[in-house]
Amino acid sequence: VQLQASGGGLVQPGSSLRLSCTASGFTLDDYNIAWFRQAPGKEREGVSCARKSDGSAYLADSVKGRFAISRDNAKNTVYLQMGSLKPEDSAVYYCAEGPCSDDAYYSGDYILPYGYDYWGQGTQVTVSS
Repeated sequence: VQLQASGGGLVQPGSSLRLSCTASGFTLDDYNIAWFRQAPGKEREGVSCARKSDGSAYLADSVKGRFAISRDNAKNTVYLQMGSLKPEDSAVYYCAEGPCSDDAYYSGDYILPYGYDYWGQGTQVTVSS
């Protein structure tokens, strides 16, 4: 069972990127998939969740209106479409399978990085002029 995150890069403020989280060994559509990010010296924070229970999506307020999460079941992939990127979005982004459909795993606006069994290896996003 493996998750692989990809699609990061160096972009200018205001640009867009699409991150991909592709699974091998299991079907992503059967699971909640969350996107986390971690900047140097900061805690890992979850910014988006694609919930399996009702197909709904969660987006933290800090990214709402700029990011979107979606699934492509045929490709066994979950995407994080990021737009209007800001320097503060710079971080290593990880996808993970876990309990982001459960409100107990949230703290304030962010998804807590606990209870996740499988993590992708991370992809670096740098937003800089």
